[in-house]
Amino acid sequence: MNKTRTKYLAIALLVLSISCSQQKSDKVEINFWAMGVEGETVAKLIPEFEKQNPNIKVKVLQIAWIAAHEKLITAFASETLPDVFQLGNTWIPEFEAISSIEPLNKFVSKSSVVSREKFFDGIWDTNVLDSIVYGIPWYVDTRVMFYRTDILKAVGYNNAPKTWAELYDASKKIKQKFNSYSFFIPTNEWLPFILFGLQNNAELLKNKNQYANFSSKEFKEAIVYLTKFYHEDLAPVDMQQVLNVYQAFGEGFFSMYITGPWNVAEFQNRLPKDVQDKWMTAPLPSPNNEYPGYSLPGGSSIVLNAKSKNKEAAWKWIEFLASYKTQYEFYKLVSSLPAVKKSWEYPEFVNDRYIKAFYEQLQRTKPAPEIPEWEQIVFQKVQQEMVEPIARKRISIDDALKKLDEDVNKILEKRRYILSKKP
Repeated sequence: MNKTRTKYLAIALLVLSISCSQQKSDKVEINFWAMGVEGETVAKLIPEFEKQNPNIKVKVLQIAWIAAHEKLITAFASETLPDVFQLGNTWIPEFEAISSIEPLNKFVSKSSVVSREKFFDGIWDTNVLDSIVYGIPWYVDTRVMFYRTDILKAVGYNNAPKTWAELYDASKKIKQKFNSYSFFIPTNEWLPFILFGLQNNAELLKNKNQYANFSSKEFKEAIVYLTKFYHEDLAPVDMQQVLNVYQAFGEGFFSMYITGPWNVAEFQNRLPKDVQDKWMTAPLPSPNNEYPGYSLPGGSSIVLNAKSKNKEAAWKWIEFLASYKTQYEFYKLVSSLPAVKKSWEYPEFVNDRYIKAFYEQLQRTKPAPEIPEWEQIVFQKVQQEMVEPIARKRISIDDALKKLDEDVNKILEKRRYILSKKP
């Protein structure tokens, strides 16, 4: 009798063991790589996801932004990319070109969470190449005008300038009244020049992004306009004059500055107390009366590894991160602006007077050319070799733009060759 009981007990334990083993093996583990503070913080969202999806486990690896690109490329070469990873949205074309990221149209078409109309148009479009969706926006940023309300009011402007003409007029009046600079346009940044070119409907690259077009009438007009601020002493040329942006803004050394959402908290924390009620944000001015002018869509996206063995589970994680509730919760953790429009209906956004301008601006953005070579073009050629020489009158605008076209056409040689081989 005892032997029989022992036999049945052993069988029961064996069945239970096999059952538990099968349950354990049924649990899918997906790996997610994310950068910076978002990578440090996103783990706090995992318990809720795993509660909703008990058969999926998420492991996160945080990567420093400075090392992210190289690590991702190395992982691609060694076929060790994670199931899901974060990409700056300007990196999407490069990673699509090497076939490392999965087309997502089939997932989006079946999703009740992710669809184009739920996101800001300009942000969504940075993830689309030739009508194929390759990334889902995670968080966004764009640039707006930060300005001193008291100084602008003193020269007759109760609000930020809404047109290029008003921006120039206000700047001259500030110079006349306060003998100070007005508009800070850093000579070590490419963004204002590209941004104003896009506002003026410049086609920066032509023939399917195979050739440079910086000598175009529209781009030249934008450069001529911005260069006036340097040459008429309305904007500082020497970056040594602005070693601390917050101190300079607080002291009225300049009174207008185009920057991003991260600086809202910085301005609140770093500006003197007597200036805290004397600054505001506003959408960017326009070359015409179509206010606001275009800004660039920025931020990060979530992509799916083309070789992932767990694509369905990975997509559920992407959907979770893209839901309006999760994006709102993530904003509360890291202050990264949501890419989903419905998230902006929460009181934190509705009642924040500084954030309002970003919501307005996100309705009117225009992406830069979506090619892998774009960052090389703007950082090496526009930022490092064009802006300061023009500002310091070391080269004429015509000659600078001609040289820029020549240099960029050399960068695009490989692109032209590859496209020429396509059927």
